[in-house]
This record gives sequence, C-alpha cells and structure tokens, in this order.
Amino acid sequence: MASTLSPQQLLDSAVVDPEGNKIGKVGNVYLADATRQPEWITVRTGLFGTKESFVPLQGANMERDGVHVNVAKDQVSEAPRIDADGRLSMDESAELYRHYGMPVPRTAPDAGIGRGPAGSGQGGRAGGRPEDRGKAAKSGKGTPDAEMIRSEEQLNVGTEQVETGHVRLRKYVVTEEQQVTVPVRHEEVRIEREPITDGSARPGDELGEQEQDIALHAEKPVVRKETRPVERLRASTETVTEDQTVTGEVRKEQFDVQDDSTKKRRKS
Repeated sequence: MASTLSPQQLLDSAVVDPEGNKIGKVGNVYLADATRQPEWITVRTGLFGTKESFVPLQGANMERDGVHVNVAKDQVSEAPRIDADGRLSMDESAELYRHYGMPVPRTAPDAGIGRGPAGSGQGGRAGGRPEDRGKAAKSGKGTPDAEMIRSEEQLNVGTEQVETGHVRLRKYVVTEEQQVTVPVRHEEVRIEREPITDGSARPGDELGEQEQDIALHAEKPVVRKETRPVERLRASTETVTEDQTVTGEVRKEQFDVQDDSTKKRRKS
C-alpha cells in the first residue's frame, strides 16, 4: 500500500508501469477501511478512456510524470472486470491481488475497500465516498449532487545548460620587415697644405719618391636577434543573464452547461 500518497495527488494523474509505459489516467481512488489509506486505483484506458481497470498501489510512488506502479501494462489490460461502483468486497480484492501475483494485505475480517477521501466516515461496511472526476458523491439521503472538475495545462518553464560553441587560443609565427635607423661613424682623410717660408732643409726633405699608408676606419650596423616576452593573453568565461520570451500553446477545459428547462446554453 502506498501510505505516502493521498487521493488528491492520485486523481487524474498518469499511471506508468515499471518499463516506463503509460497505462492511462487515474479515474477513482479506493481506500482501505482499516487504514483509510489508498490501496487501489482505477485506470481509464481504451478509446476515449471508457474502460476502467483496477491497479494495486503496493510499492507505488509518485514521480513528476505520474504515479509509478509495480505491475505491467499488459497485466492491467488483462485484469478481472469488476464494476467500479464505489466499493470492493474482500473477495473482489483478493481476486485482483491473485491476478497480479501479489500477497493480500491483512485487514479486519469484516473490512472492505471503498473509494473516497480519508476520514469521510461514510459508506457503510465498505466505507468511503467516491472521489473521482465527473461522478456523483453519494450521501445517505437525498439526490446526488453533480460534480465536475475542470483542468487546464500550464507552461512550466525552466532552463538547461547546453554547449553553444568553442573558443580556441592558438599562437603562430609570422615574418615581417622592420626598418631601424642607427647612426654609424667612419674616418675620412683630410688634406692640409702648409707653405714653408724659411727655406731651411729638414731631414727627409731630399728630392725623391716617398710613400706613407694611413688606415681608415668605419662603423657598420650589426643585427642580432633576441626573443623577449611582450604580451600575455588570458581567456576566461563569465555568465551573462538576459531575458528571453518563451511562447507555447496550452490547452484548457471549458464547461458547457445546457439547461433544457430554459432552453439556455452557457459556457464558462
């Protein structure tokens, strides 16, 4: 028995088997008289959900996509046909448990199983009042009241992180020409002529050939290369928040009330 589940949680929820197959939607919730906890649900299957089959809640748990039960979809389709008339006898409950190969829970000898909210305290030996959509809630006296629940879809928008691209850092070598102006020095010969006025002879002034050699010097540019770090590149990520508008279609139910006595039709 799923003691943590409430009828309000279960009603109209999707029913999923252990393989992830969707069986149908919950139509009615049946409570055990002894514990007033949900023990059975009926699942609307077939074309337009006109067929109802009983499914046990032993080991069931509620997930985001619906209530997950411990029986297969095929077992539900082949379950014994029992009228969902608001109560299950002990024999009917035992027959269903045998079909699903599950042990029958211990209950009081005179206890039965009825459908309805816990704590209603009505319904006789079988106990319980109906808590299903679109059916009358019977009391001990008077005419049953008509009840219908309207549902609608809502957008549930969240976010997920996806990869949008890559940024790669790479360095490569290019060759370019550079022109640098550098000052250089060189030696040149300057000739000076000085007249001798005294007419006196000096050693080495004899008439004849003579030769002297003067070395000239000059600077020339010398290019040497050296590698030096000049710039550092760092890449990091930062999170930027922006608003995006999400559009989606949702469906909702509307009530259509047709009153034959006044020949009026109202929509709401």
